[in-house]
Amino acid sequence: MRQFDIFYWKPPNWKEAHPAVVVSHPDRAFRKPEVEVVLCSTQRAQRRAEPHEIILDSADGLDWPTICKCDLIYAAPRDELKAHKGHVADTRQGPLVRTMIEAHGWGAIL
Repeated sequence: MRQFDIFYWKPPNWKEAHPAVVVSHPDRAFRKPEVEVVLCSTQRAQRRAEPHEIILDSADGLDWPTICKCDLIYAAPRDELKAHKGHVADTRQGPLVRTMIEAHGWGAIL
């Protein structure tokens, strides 16, 4: 498992699995039992991304343009991440991280 890999994960008490982007440090992503993820919608994006979101698509391994919410980071058990779907394209990794920073208000303290 690598940072920016996309898997399907069903959070507790959710009805279905969602695309989950691994955002953990590479060392954690490679070996720890829990990793940090941001979740994406299961539906095709029908609107522009809001400031706390980013849209990933087939270039990242998803079936269609998909909104990913960067304002909430989940701790997911590694063994619950199923069906490797893809990997965030190199050109989108920076925008994803910047969106996470801004969505959490961390940009003002940098």
